[in-house]
Amino acid sequence: MKISDKLQHSDWKDKITWSYEFFPPKTSTGIQNLYNRIDRMKEWGYPMFVDVTWGAGGSTSDLTPVIVNVAQKDFQLDTCMHLTCTNMSGEMIRTALKKAYDTGCRNVLALRGDPPKNETEWTQAEGGFRYAADLVRYIKKTYGDEICIGVAGYPEGYSPGDDIDRSISHLKEKVDAGASFIVTQMFYDADNFIEWVKKCRERGISVPIFPGIMPIQAWDSFIRRAKWSGVKIPQHFMDALLPVKDNDDDIRERGAELMVQFCRKLIDNGITRLHFYTMNLEKAVKMIIERLGLLDKELQEVTKKPENELTTNRTDIFPNGTKRENEDVRPIFWRTRLESYISRTEQWDEFPHGRWGDSRSPAFGEFDPSRHGLRQSAPEILALWGSPKSYRELGELFASYCTKVKTSLPWSDMPISEEAKVIQDQLEYMNTKAFLTINSQPALNGVKSSDPVHGWGPTNGYVYQKPYVEFFVHPSLIDEIKSSLHQMEDMSYFFISVSGKLDTNAAYEVPNAVTWGVFPNREVIQPTIVESTSFLAWKDEAYSLGMAWASAHDPKSETHKLLVSMMSSWVLCVIVDNNYERGQSLFDIFPKLRSLEDIHPELYNGVAI
Repeated sequence: MKISDKLQHSDWKDKITWSYEFFPPKTSTGIQNLYNRIDRMKEWGYPMFVDVTWGAGGSTSDLTPVIVNVAQKDFQLDTCMHLTCTNMSGEMIRTALKKAYDTGCRNVLALRGDPPKNETEWTQAEGGFRYAADLVRYIKKTYGDEICIGVAGYPEGYSPGDDIDRSISHLKEKVDAGASFIVTQMFYDADNFIEWVKKCRERGISVPIFPGIMPIQAWDSFIRRAKWSGVKIPQHFMDALLPVKDNDDDIRERGAELMVQFCRKLIDNGITRLHFYTMNLEKAVKMIIERLGLLDKELQEVTKKPENELTTNRTDIFPNGTKRENEDVRPIFWRTRLESYISRTEQWDEFPHGRWGDSRSPAFGEFDPSRHGLRQSAPEILALWGSPKSYRELGELFASYCTKVKTSLPWSDMPISEEAKVIQDQLEYMNTKAFLTINSQPALNGVKSSDPVHGWGPTNGYVYQKPYVEFFVHPSLIDEIKSSLHQMEDMSYFFISVSGKLDTNAAYEVPNAVTWGVFPNREVIQPTIVESTSFLAWKDEAYSLGMAWASAHDPKSETHKLLVSMMSSWVLCVIVDNNYERGQSLFDIFPKLRSLEDIHPELYNGVAI
């Protein structure tokens, strides 16, 4: 059913409604687990609709219609498919619309989209559209009233400093072109949003406006998303969350209360259509819906039962009917506790930390700048990272990030974490020798979960970490690195080229926990793993970010040639020391190795690229 028709239906017209946004997971197992998650969330009470995002540059153009089809036909949910102009020719847009229409999807969110991967500037595809308003006009002309068209609204502007009145004018143009509803960017300032809605109404925009609501899952992701979207965080949010930023349970609890108050203010001001950016997670969304008193009454009674009374008739709990018999990390209880799957696994991936989430999770890879390329413009990139002309200069740049002189890199949009301080000297050394690090963590052995630097999760717990490091390196050094690792016990490594050639001594698809916590009255929480599937999923993004960096420079420049050469030939490496009790010994390997300067001084110094 079209959203515009549904809003006029007696079952929905005068009620507070909610809807969900999901994105296509990176792995096949993640997709199956997303279907299980959607099925559970449907049982809370039917959402008005679910929408499925379209990857930047059309990167998920094959998968998005598939998920829309499953949600529409198998789960009987009304769907809305995102469609962007980015990298989309006229023929691709026609094909995507037909696929959606043939599945029964009658709603499309028409977006301009971010620049495609490896590019910093937006360019129009051949035969495609430059602006969302053009896409709206095309859909309206082709399908008439058969498809309900939505567009994006930006209560705080598309980017910091935008003229709000001008952005409202652009929004009105999209509505006048044929849009029937608006979904806004995430925001936390309810008062500003209410005023923005008033301005929209005064300008003659009368279509329904769905506020984009981003639940607060954890401190780091909360700050990262706000920064990435350029939205204001009200002071009372910071006052409530900052004191408990190292306790994930408290962050989610206080975050839920803040978002409930936020939603109630919207509802009290006549804004009753809530749209949740789920990030493919469920617990924080459920906490908000439940505390607003919207959760299905029958389900509320079920969730009050003791865990051992909860049962399910589901027969497809495991992807493809398997039990993953070789699973030796979370959730190990799948082997014998099938009946409690829903109650016991709805939170199993709710504490994501670091890049290496579980590839089985539908949230694997969520809301990372690498999904969209580099957000900065070419001039901003030049200002941030300069124009290195040799691997020596490149190493110095990476080292300056490790010492906090630089606050970001293409692979890290936030300053290096405080926990890295214990390995700062080692990281600085690695980078000056052209072992170019993009991610790392030190060893931890039973650190209190309340520790202000290393702690996370509930109180009165203990956290553990295996040391690991992720870096780019010249291929001539791989054999020597492997030889050194073979001389030490309990080392796992993953080496991969841009073409996808993987060299590893780890068992394929067997997760290796690198961060875990032990807490009172609950199972071990294991939020960070390393395994081949997630590494392969991350590889494409890691290399594409380097190419996006290169594209910010003149193709004839030495910097462009340097970065393209590196992304075309260097190897992406991950090393894990599984014996965390020996501390930071992993990082002691590198001073004993020959470096690029030793083997190829002409490359290191930029004489030959």
